[in-house]
Amino acid sequence: MSEANVPTMTVAEIEEAQALQSEIFNLFQYIERFREEIARINAAEKEGDDDAFSSMSQQLDAIVEATETATNGILENLENIDDVMDKLRESGASAELCDQVSQCTMNAMENCTFQDITGQRVTKVVRSMKFVEERVNSMVELLGRETIEKLSADLPAEEKTEDEKLLEGPQMAGAAISQDDIDALFD
Repeated sequence: MSEANVPTMTVAEIEEAQALQSEIFNLFQYIERFREEIARINAAEKEGDDDAFSSMSQQLDAIVEATETATNGILENLENIDDVMDKLRESGASAELCDQVSQCTMNAMENCTFQDITGQRVTKVVRSMKFVEERVNSMVELLGRETIEKLSADLPAEEKTEDEKLLEGPQMAGAAISQDDIDALFD
């Protein structure tokens, strides 16, 4: 091809081509950062030998369960107090004072409805997390699991503070050390 047949570009076309090249480069950098973040999620899952999203979901479910158990215990004790108040009335105690205590226990029972609202809100959060988990898993598959696993293996381990190394937080049911095991350490 001779030089006479080479098309020349206008200044506007050159600027447009440079802008396109810049956008493609920015997109490439974004995809690389995206891969790295997915790899970090993958590395976090391997570090804990658990799926990060699943673990969060289990923790939130444990919150709902613990709150429900505590609320049921509170309600049971308030009902017992109400029964004792009935006995006090029958024994001739001040009706006015008994009514005041009964009103306080009734107010406390009404305040225990927070547990149901808390459970509903946590359930919404769990559903949202599951949606995000599905999207992340789809992205991992699109990017290639092998690529992500290689990237996660190359990432430096995140350093934990001394306190973070010591604190595991409340253990999930069945994962915690039993009180008998702890007592055996001191025997």
